Amino acid sequence: MSASEVSRRTLLKTAAWGAAGATLNLGAIGRALAAGDLTVGIVYVGARDDFGWNQAHAVAAEALKLVPGVKVVEEENVPETDACAKTMESMINLDGAGLILATSFGYYTPFVVDMAKKYPNVQFRHAAPLWNKDKDPKNAGSYFGYLNQAHYVNGVAAGACTTSNKIGFVAAKPIASVLSNINSVLLGARKTNPKAIVQVIFTGDWSMPVREAEAANALVDAGCDVITCHVDSPKVVIETAEKRGVKTCGHNASQAPLAPKGFITGAEYKWSTIYKGYAADLAASNPLPNFTAGGYEVDFVQNTPFGAGANEASKAAATAAIADMKNKVPIYVGPLKDNKTGKVVIDKTYGNLDPFLDKMDYLLDGVVGSIT
Repeated sequence: MSASEVSRRTLLKTAAWGAAGATLNLGAIGRALAAGDLTVGIVYVGARDDFGWNQAHAVAAEALKLVPGVKVVEEENVPETDACAKTMESMINLDGAGLILATSFGYYTPFVVDMAKKYPNVQFRHAAPLWNKDKDPKNAGSYFGYLNQAHYVNGVAAGACTTSNKIGFVAAKPIASVLSNINSVLLGARKTNPKAIVQVIFTGDWSMPVREAEAANALVDAGCDVITCHVDSPKVVIETAEKRGVKTCGHNASQAPLAPKGFITGAEYKWSTIYKGYAADLAASNPLPNFTAGGYEVDFVQNTPFGAGANEASKAAATAAIADMKNKVPIYVGPLKDNKTGKVVIDKTYGNLDPFLDKMDYLLDGVVGSIT
């Protein structure tokens, strides 16, 4: 299970890079890193080239390798077992890692916590909002990105591209972060196409290639001519849609090479901003933030460059939407109703980082599908 499953609500008080929160004075290790001796260890739960969650981190690792004085060691396909602890310990003892980036949800408890306690002079950061200031080691912490902002941009572009007014969404589980992405696609699509709907099928888990292909085919059969998703590796969904001759919007990393005819744009994490920030702080002997999170406004997310599936109207509208996200223009402007009871669930305008939105347990009116 990747970090994409977890709600981000515990990060909301520290939504920007370097925001307030408990930090650790690095002392001697900081001075050593300032001398150009920083090794960063990165642990992946899957393959680095999965066209999804793991690849998004691997792309950032490549950017980090270009930073002078920084060495990166990586290990892929590490399960969420004690194998994770063994990998981190090896990176510390054999490679001299001073910073460990654990990129999967199940790595945190007990493995990151235990290793942080055992190695107090090493920094540990985990890609999910699980660090607890009251009980967890001060040399551990969390980071995350508000990818729903980039999915809103996906929706804006999809709304301008669809001719059937039907956008398909293949989703893993109906938890808050996934629902936020689905609803954000709808609101983006309605920005450019008031008649647009989003039809969703839940597969039940993060990596189920057979069900993902079935869901994509079912959505195309139902008349959806743009398909997007929230699963760990969108590869199957994007390839299936491309074979069926419909357009696509991506998730997690770039899937543009998988759909040379139909790819429009995609919602991507930009972990390189965070990773480079960590390296810069350590090199300057500055304390690392224990919590850091944000979206377009702090350059933590991005959209994939437009593909052949994008038309001129979608390019112009999506570009304008990106500018809006950078300027903190709200996505959720009430009143908005759910698609089950017609009850108002968004009663007013909420800022894009408002904690209220991380409690999302509904699909908006305009989404076809059920969370039960």
